[in-house]
Amino acid sequence: MSSPTGPKKPSWDTLEDDLLRLLLKNPTEVYTLDQLQSRLELETDDPAPLHDLVHQLLERGDIEAPSRGKYRIHLAAWQFTAPLRMDRDRRFWAVIPELSEEIPIQTQGFVRAFHGDTALLEIERVRGGKLAAVIVEIVQRVHQQFVGTIEIPPQGGGVAYFIPQQSSIKPDFTIQKRALMGATHGDKVLVELTRWDDKRPEGQVVQVLGSGGSHQAEMHAILLEFGLTPEFPPHVQHEADALPEQIPAEEITRRRDLRTTTTFTIDPEDAKDFDDAISFRPLENGHYEIGVHIADVSHYLKPDTALDTEAIRRATSVYLVDRTIPMLPERLSNHLCSLVPLADRLVFSAIFELDLEGRVHAEWFGRSVIHSDHRFTYEEAQQRIESRQGSFAQELGILNQIAYALREERFAKGSIGFETDEVKFKLDADFKPIAVYKKQRFDAHKLIEDFMLLANRRVAQFVAGQKKTPPKVPFVYRIHDVPNREKLGILKNFVATLGYTIQVEDREKVSQNLNRLVLDAMGKPEEQVIQVMAVRSMPKAIYTTKNVGHYGLGFAFYCHFTSPIRRYPDVLAHRILARVLEGQLNAGMEPERLEELCIHCSEREKKAAEAERASIRYKQIEFLQTLLGQTLTGMISGVTEWGVYVELDENKCEGMVPVREMRNDQFYFDEQTMRLIGRRTGLSYRIGDRVRVKVAHTNLMKRQADFELIEKLGGPEPKP
Repeated sequence: MSSPTGPKKPSWDTLEDDLLRLLLKNPTEVYTLDQLQSRLELETDDPAPLHDLVHQLLERGDIEAPSRGKYRIHLAAWQFTAPLRMDRDRRFWAVIPELSEEIPIQTQGFVRAFHGDTALLEIERVRGGKLAAVIVEIVQRVHQQFVGTIEIPPQGGGVAYFIPQQSSIKPDFTIQKRALMGATHGDKVLVELTRWDDKRPEGQVVQVLGSGGSHQAEMHAILLEFGLTPEFPPHVQHEADALPEQIPAEEITRRRDLRTTTTFTIDPEDAKDFDDAISFRPLENGHYEIGVHIADVSHYLKPDTALDTEAIRRATSVYLVDRTIPMLPERLSNHLCSLVPLADRLVFSAIFELDLEGRVHAEWFGRSVIHSDHRFTYEEAQQRIESRQGSFAQELGILNQIAYALREERFAKGSIGFETDEVKFKLDADFKPIAVYKKQRFDAHKLIEDFMLLANRRVAQFVAGQKKTPPKVPFVYRIHDVPNREKLGILKNFVATLGYTIQVEDREKVSQNLNRLVLDAMGKPEEQVIQVMAVRSMPKAIYTTKNVGHYGLGFAFYCHFTSPIRRYPDVLAHRILARVLEGQLNAGMEPERLEELCIHCSEREKKAAEAERASIRYKQIEFLQTLLGQTLTGMISGVTEWGVYVELDENKCEGMVPVREMRNDQFYFDEQTMRLIGRRTGLSYRIGDRVRVKVAHTNLMKRQADFELIEKLGGPEPKP
């Protein structure tokens, strides 16, 4: 490293950097030369090179010697760029990768930063040898525009207030009345940050969305909050409209023609785009040729076009309670690429020769053309499976038998069998929720799921097997890493209080042990809570070019191939597979660029999920408004120091009982057993307990509901 002219940022590429990295990871520790020699695991026993290096760094000021012969990092020589985290008490922390722990931010009453902002920081040593960070400047704001509600004080004056929608965005803004753009008290608005010189940031209204609490204003607010754009830019829409309606005859000749093979789709009743179809053909040897046919979006969506650029930006379709924000314009998603019945459609196919036990005897991947014979809803397909009567009932019955075999094999090899509830709403003409219910899952759902899993797994396995010396073909994998040891430990301790044991030390066997745990709890009061806690112990699945397998499914290779209308990683998988089949093993894209797209798609997927949950949460709170004052039963779904969360049995809506309102005792939070415990009575509340509550208060703006605790009904009793 060259001698710094001022504070610098870390950059590691030499032995010198290994030493600095060690000292930064342990900034409160001091080391002798012998200790440094040992910790760095140097190949030579000669201390002279390390002695010379240490003295060079001392002279440069990179390290310091607080006492003779002992050394540590000189923090004043360094600056770090890191994101900021705000906790519930509005204290800020810096998440600095080079250091081993979060560092609290030194404040003088308040910090002019938002949760998620990126800051340039200096680190100081404070009393007791602890560290604290000082913000030099905000490098990047997490947002420049914010969604929320206008409040105008009744006493008037020249200032209004803006309350951000996101609870993590604090404090409230001031808005000069001349900057309101006509917004009135209670309006939902989009505000841009203009300055932050005082305790409160200042902003100006850039868009009035409508009256707070109105359906359209609230849904629009959710879209803006998560950066979602319903409308496509005109040049993108024009490009989509210019795509030809007819499939050229020469294109069909280049493909495998499957238009006479029995083919159908199975989708939700309200589906508008159909991106997968199943074909079925008995073979003379007693096996079955089953095709998984996926809309060939990559035929229409060419790289470096306006359509492709916009699809990358969106990366995924988003499903709110009342609307879909598609990744592709409607001409593609609902028309040209949608596998509607009784029409020729271009597809990318994964075709398997299978026996009734689900064994794959042969497979073929490639582009083809199909003609779907029928469009089933899940309910219609289920009726055929159960009654064994009606069109395609025999085919559906055999497909269901093979799907069962595929499922059993998957679970036997380590796939984890978690079932999560999906909430659905019945809305009236004004989009008001008049019913909330749990979506049912039939064999027909699982049938489609199992064949899609088969296609995703075998495509990833096929591409991974195509090696070029070196490297391997760069590909977009869907990975799910092994569970974190700490979270598994929390799960183990939690289920132990319910009388269950689970071995988590051998992470290779955790999947089987989790399945055994879920089976042991099946049908018992604690079944649901154990499922919830087990899911929380798992990491999130992501996209990456670095394959580590999919732990939750128990697959060594896995990708997303089956939904290119609504997921951009599937489009990438199609393009790469097509080039591999053509013998172009470099797959046409640099691995670094592919990894960037993977990261982007993972981030957009997370945002889409958050937006979907926000719209569901809003409608749940809106529904709870109709139940104010009513007493209902539910299960405690979460316990914190500030209260317990209760999920209602009948409609899956969730609210919180604040600990300050639990007046029959003074409760404290026991972190070890995750319980709220009364100091006087010893009465405790934990996840899984059954309770009766009253709907006490709702806040649509914050998407929150408060419940009043009536009584504890029982539940899984903790063991000593």
